[in-house]
Amino acid sequence: MKRNTIISIIGVLAAFVLIGWVLQNNKKKNAAKTAVVAEGSSGAVAVRTIKVGKKEVELDFSSNGTFEANQQLVLSAENSGRVTRIAVDEGDHVSKGQVLARIDNELLNVDTETADANYENAVRDLSRYESSFKTGGVTRQQLDNARLKVRTTQASVQSSKRKSRDANIKAPFSGVINKRSIEQGSYVSPGTALFEIVDVSKLKLNVTANESQVVNLKNGDMVSIKSTIFPDKDFKGKISFIASKADNSLNFPVQIELINNGTNQLRAGMYGTAVFSFPQQAAIITVPRGAFVGSVNSNKVFMLENNNKAVERKVVTGRIIGESVEILEGLKVGETIIVSGQINLVNGSLVENIK
Repeated sequence: MKRNTIISIIGVLAAFVLIGWVLQNNKKKNAAKTAVVAEGSSGAVAVRTIKVGKKEVELDFSSNGTFEANQQLVLSAENSGRVTRIAVDEGDHVSKGQVLARIDNELLNVDTETADANYENAVRDLSRYESSFKTGGVTRQQLDNARLKVRTTQASVQSSKRKSRDANIKAPFSGVINKRSIEQGSYVSPGTALFEIVDVSKLKLNVTANESQVVNLKNGDMVSIKSTIFPDKDFKGKISFIASKADNSLNFPVQIELINNGTNQLRAGMYGTAVFSFPQQAAIITVPRGAFVGSVNSNKVFMLENNNKAVERKVVTGRIIGESVEILEGLKVGETIIVSGQINLVNGSLVENIK
């Protein structure tokens, strides 16, 4: 029994040894294959290079978005009552302060009359208390209470008059009645939706720009706007807002404001394209983003010297333009920069340029 157990243990150990030898052997083979890939025929590290040169950068870009109304509001009732008059309908243009509807204010008028009467009584009582206080007929506290009653009833008068004025529902700004939610004779309560008013005399086009584009924008810049609805018409807008923080897609919201008083009137919710144009840029030195050691933030690249040697160099970067990076300092036109294979390099490594 013990003999069989010992034989089994020996068999297991032998299996483990065999597995370990196989894994080690595979590791050596993989390392050899990797070395072959990384090295050229002379044993140097295989790299790819390009010549440093200048090129003109195209900063123009376009961005699609939707038009939004300059102002829009759902006008709600502030008092309870029955609608006795409706002066406008959907689609009507209205001016600021124009009466849109009227709510029966019979009860409000009663409240106003009651408040006026209470105020007048309080004023008369105060006059009597002031006369009596001079002769010692009332105390200072009684006089103060009479003065407080005057102020309280005066506030009630102002509140009731305001409510009475609110019986006339007026437009808070000029615009178009986009929706009417009431009928004549219907009863409304505070908060009941009455009208939706939209002002499209100005529109806002909401678009986005990425990090390399947004740095070239500023508030007040004029922008051309295209619309598929009016393909033959050119619109002009002005940048009114640039977000200080990117959204979840790492783009920056940009808002463009434009006047919309032409005959071919745009509408909120339509699509538009903002075309951002910039003056011709001077040619600059750029290199691919992939040329940097690790990432662009490292500010390190490898240069090819003597056709077979990699030398690390520090550079000063500028703008990131798509897949290219502007180089402000550190490179000269005509030099050779390594753009592939840097992961296998250290300063002074022998390299072979693979075409």
